[in-house]
Amino acid sequence: MDDEKTFDTNIAENISRIKSTFGDSIDLSIRQSDMKLKRTHVKLAVLFISSMVDNRKLDNLSLELHEFILAEACNHITVESCFTKLEASLLSESKAYEGSDYETLYNQMLSGNTIVLVDGYHKFLILNTDGPEGRSIAEPTSQTIIRGPKEAFTEKLSINISQIRRRIKDKSLKIETLPIGNITKTNVAIIYLDKIAKVTIVNEIRSRLKQIDMDSILEGGYIEEVIKDDPYSIFPTFLNSEKSDSVAANLLEGKVAILVDGTPYVLTAPAVFTDFLQVSEDYYHHYLISSITRIFRYISLVLTLLVPSVYIALSTFHQEMIPTPLLVSIAAQREGVPFPAFVEAILMEVIFEILREAGIRMPRAVGSAISIVGALVLGQAAVQAGIISAVIVIIVSITAIASFAIPNYEMSNAIRYLRFLFMILSATFGLYG
Repeated sequence: MDDEKTFDTNIAENISRIKSTFGDSIDLSIRQSDMKLKRTHVKLAVLFISSMVDNRKLDNLSLELHEFILAEACNHITVESCFTKLEASLLSESKAYEGSDYETLYNQMLSGNTIVLVDGYHKFLILNTDGPEGRSIAEPTSQTIIRGPKEAFTEKLSINISQIRRRIKDKSLKIETLPIGNITKTNVAIIYLDKIAKVTIVNEIRSRLKQIDMDSILEGGYIEEVIKDDPYSIFPTFLNSEKSDSVAANLLEGKVAILVDGTPYVLTAPAVFTDFLQVSEDYYHHYLISSITRIFRYISLVLTLLVPSVYIALSTFHQEMIPTPLLVSIAAQREGVPFPAFVEAILMEVIFEILREAGIRMPRAVGSAISIVGALVLGQAAVQAGIISAVIVIIVSITAIASFAIPNYEMSNAIRYLRFLFMILSATFGLYG
């Protein structure tokens, strides 16, 4: 692809090639004008993708370019001197910089920047006009808190970086960016504190990111699946957060943050098991209260994982371990139920998981109502019909409520689905399973 690297000095040839590359795209805009030098006239062209640029920045650029043509251009003799003066004078939003190959030109245009071509010169100017900004900074939607900062990341990479910069005002905060994805060329940023983060960890993450060979990166989950140590593990190995204070705290602990353009969730690594059971709000309350709250989260994890399987093991194999009054009550409730404890537990757990997924996918206005009413109606009707016992409804309810106490959604999913394996083992081997 050597032809992609050689940039033609003929502006007409360049424009023709760019039009051919983008096809009949209605958002490809090309504005041409003449610039008078002392001995000749030179053509200029401004190229941009109209759907990607910020109109305010573009208007400022057009005004600066027009003023330059009127005031400065006729003072120059050569195209090269005129190009150098043009580069120094165009200060629209940020300093202009040069490019000299078609691949760079295409990437910059598709990133929302504006290209300025000068006829007879082998380089072009790149100016920052990317936009629109997208949605504004708002409260987090999936990681809600009572006390603490309520700023959440957005889908704009530059805004997310600025949020971290405002929290960590230190020159040792390093930011590296690289495009990943053969087609999407998604901007991915690595952020770490040079004084705190281990060099070996930073180098390992950087190396793994550079080895990614995929057509598209649309969310941080793509990267997490590719660079994690065990691709078959259902447990998350990266923390993800949409709160800037949580990411800043992780950076101060020596972790490395991975930001992906187009998603409000930021990955941090390395992560240990305890990280998934704590939230930033723990540090904003009294340490005793926060410690007790964390203990309840660990209890919730154990309940989510083991309550159904312990019930199956005790009611099927180890009835002697159940107190007599409770055993009599369970036996009375199970009278007439046609299924063994394992089948009714699996049946109720599957129904609850379906209701949970339906509640998430349903429109927000009716999702919660559908899930709550569905659980109540189905549970009550199933008990009255004698299909399941009332005690299994209590068991499944305890399991469901406890799963919501796990703050990390990926870890909660892993624990919830792992309990099905424990249920199978307990139905086969009892408490040994």
